[in-house]
Amino acid sequence: MYEIISKRLIAPAVWRHTIKAPEIARKRQAGNFVIVRPITGSERIPLTIVSSDTQAETIDIIFQVVGATTMDLAEAKSIQDIVGPLGHPTHIENYGRVVVVGGGVGIAPLLPIAQALKQAGSRLTAILGARSKDFLILEDDLAPISDELLIATDDGSQGQKGLVTNALKPLLDKKAVDFVLAIGPVVMMKAVSELTRSYGVKTMVSLNPLMIDGTGMCGVCRCKIDGQTKFACVDGPEFDGHQVDFDNLTRRLSMYHAEEKKRKEIRS
Repeated sequence: MYEIISKRLIAPAVWRHTIKAPEIARKRQAGNFVIVRPITGSERIPLTIVSSDTQAETIDIIFQVVGATTMDLAEAKSIQDIVGPLGHPTHIENYGRVVVVGGGVGIAPLLPIAQALKQAGSRLTAILGARSKDFLILEDDLAPISDELLIATDDGSQGQKGLVTNALKPLLDKKAVDFVLAIGPVVMMKAVSELTRSYGVKTMVSLNPLMIDGTGMCGVCRCKIDGQTKFACVDGPEFDGHQVDFDNLTRRLSMYHAEEKKRKEIRS
C-alpha cells in the first residue's frame, strides 16, 4: 500500500495527490509515468509523475475524475499498487527557443519537462489551453520558469479566446521557434503538429493511450509511428509529432471508449 500524504482539488474534477513512494521518487526523471491501481480489482491507469521530493520520498500525480477508477483514486486514503517509473525519460538539451504547449490536464505532464528544458538553458515560451479559466491548471508553477506565458481559453475568460494554435502561429511566423513540445488531447496535438510541419519546426508529442501492464506485453497502447507499430509504454510516451498517425490513434481510442460505454450500459 502507498500512503496518500495530501490531496488537493486544483480544478473542477481535477486532483493533485502527493504519495509516499520512496523508490520511485529517487529514480524518476522528466517524462516518466507510473501505472496506478487504486484498489484491489480496479483498472490500471497510467499517470505522469508531475514532481518528486527525494527528501520527503514522495511523488505528485494529477488526474481528472472521468470514471470509476479515477473516482476511487480521488476518494482513496492510500493506493493499492503503483508501478514505475515507466517510459523513456524525455531527451533534454538546450534547444534554443522552445515552445511547450499544454491542453487541459495535458499541462500536468508538461510541467516537469518544461522545468528540465529551462534548466538546460532553453528559452521557454509556455502556451496553456483550457475550456475556461476555471479549468486552467499549473499556471502558477509554469509562470516563474517561462520567459513568456501565453494562455488561450475556449470562452475567452482568460488570455486570448480560441485555440492554442492561434497563439503558436504568430511565434512561428516570426521564426522565433526552434523546438515544440505539445501534450494534451489528441486533436490538439494533431493540430499543433500539422501547423509546425509547414514551418519545418521539430515537434514532439506525448501519447497517453490506454495501457494495462506498461511493459509492452498487452499491446493495448500500440500506435503507428512513421508507418511502424510502436508501444507508447516502452517506446514512448514521446514521439515525433510529424510521424504520428493521429487518425489511427483516434480510431483506436474511439473503439475502446465505445466498448466502455457498452459495459456501463449493461451494468446500469
